[in-house]
Amino acid sequence: MTGDLVLTDIRDGVAVLTLDNPPLNLVTLELTRRLATALEALARDAAVRALVVTGAGTRAFCAGSNIGEFPEMMAPGVVVERKLARENATWSALAGFPRPTIAAINGLAYGGGLELAACCDLIVAGADVRVALPEVKLGVFPGSGGTVRVTRRVGEGRAKEMMFLGEPIDAGTAHTWGLINRVVPPGQALAAARALAATLAAGPAQALTLCKAAVALAWDVPEAEAVRRTLVLSDQAFSSADCREGVRAFLAKEPPRFAR
Repeated sequence: MTGDLVLTDIRDGVAVLTLDNPPLNLVTLELTRRLATALEALARDAAVRALVVTGAGTRAFCAGSNIGEFPEMMAPGVVVERKLARENATWSALAGFPRPTIAAINGLAYGGGLELAACCDLIVAGADVRVALPEVKLGVFPGSGGTVRVTRRVGEGRAKEMMFLGEPIDAGTAHTWGLINRVVPPGQALAAARALAATLAAGPAQALTLCKAAVALAWDVPEAEAVRRTLVLSDQAFSSADCREGVRAFLAKEPPRFAR
């Protein structure tokens, strides 16, 4: 529906969340508010076993912030209070979403749009996609987690190249750098992401959630503590109904039928 800014659709355990602010799906204060509401609802919905995030149309997943909102935020302290604090909280809600998440990128993913995609566990992009962190050209730098999440994906040197120069890179380069997971033919990112999400939705939900939490520990705590905490998570996985079904199916030489 025109004017909704954020659309959700749930089918067979897969939720598709679409940014719908044509033509470039720019981030506005209102879009951020609606995105936060949508993510909160989806996180509570037990029917959602995997989440795909995409942008409406073919021109852009999201081309970043609506710069028309910036002039009122240039006094000290204003941008954080009015924009960045709530934007970071919303982007972090996607990063911390309890089930697997996939970004399906079409067209451009610039600035806050790329920062949003980097919150997802996996990124699928069309071969014609271009991604960038061009904030430096406005005299600022990525302020919605990109300095952390993009750097974790590509490493310090490549992240600095993207952020210092602000120039776009193509899908092939982004894939080589580890920024995106899969490159598909132009126009096929959403279909490919849906298929991948369907595979995840059919998998063991608790194991996937626990694995996501375990991987996050690689960044947040010292190695010995991270390993210790993964043992607690492993104990939860091994004592689950999904583990019993997985082992039963393996020994019976048949596909597992995990609870839906």
